[in-house]
Amino acid sequence: MTIATPVPELLHRTVLLDEAVDALDLAGTRADGIYIDGTFGRGGHSRLILSRLGQKGRLVAFDKDLQAIATAQQIDDPRFSIVHDSFATMGTALAAQGVARVDGILLDLGISSPQVDDATRGFSFRNDGPLDMRMDTTRGLSAAEWLATADVQQLEKVIRDYGEERFAFQIAKAIVARRAIEPISSTRQLAAIVADAVKTREKGKDPATRTFQAIRIFINKELEDLEAGLNAAYAMLAPGARMSVISFHSLEDRMVKQFFASKAKVPQPDRRLPIRAVDLPQPQMKLIAKIKPSDDEVSANPRARSAVLRVAERLEDAAR
Repeated sequence: MTIATPVPELLHRTVLLDEAVDALDLAGTRADGIYIDGTFGRGGHSRLILSRLGQKGRLVAFDKDLQAIATAQQIDDPRFSIVHDSFATMGTALAAQGVARVDGILLDLGISSPQVDDATRGFSFRNDGPLDMRMDTTRGLSAAEWLATADVQQLEKVIRDYGEERFAFQIAKAIVARRAIEPISSTRQLAAIVADAVKTREKGKDPATRTFQAIRIFINKELEDLEAGLNAAYAMLAPGARMSVISFHSLEDRMVKQFFASKAKVPQPDRRLPIRAVDLPQPQMKLIAKIKPSDDEVSANPRARSAVLRVAERLEDAAR
């Protein structure tokens, strides 16, 4: 596997750093447990977890991005290891290491500031660059390759469903019309196509924002990974273990909220039925917290403004 070198000049401020790690509750004997950072990024959460782990503790991190892997490999700590893959594979990856249960899991969803700010990655329309958008540049189609072949219906569905874009049809038609004239290979090209197709937009928001978000989510299978990752994470949590999940847009947050709610609630049986209390279904998780960044954090890092941290704990009865 080719390992990229880190790009130190592209800085990343970890959002809800203390809150997300505090929620894992690494106090006392729990400090010697096994933890997962499912989205290493540039290692902010991982480094803070390691600072609180006991000598017998262990942290396994995951990331699809080669730059993140290169940064992780600079951490010289026998308690730490990094897996170049999606957090959706955590069950298989940990089983290969002989681990069936863990004491806490943290997921920081979306993309990091270095990914956005590096024009060569193609995630942002603010600087011109190749239209790639892959978190893992060693696998799958780039955004440019997909845009070259997707039909109007496919384009419309992705832009509408993943970007919540009401002008999805107009944008899809414009993309197909433009590619008949020239290949769409740069971020500036795509942003200009969207700007021409979208006649109105919320004040202060670039017309291309929702389309770029939608294509990025689709190319990287982010929602599919999130669904699989939430289920894999729940299956691995030991009784009393917690999951901290930070999301940055409504689709992610809705999935996390609904997943936690489905585990925290149980169907109520007909009260007329002769069912003993001991035989009633029990909740599998307990909702711990919903936290948003403080005004001070948003002022220091505007990209934090849409973040939501949700925390839930696996209950004893669920693991019997």
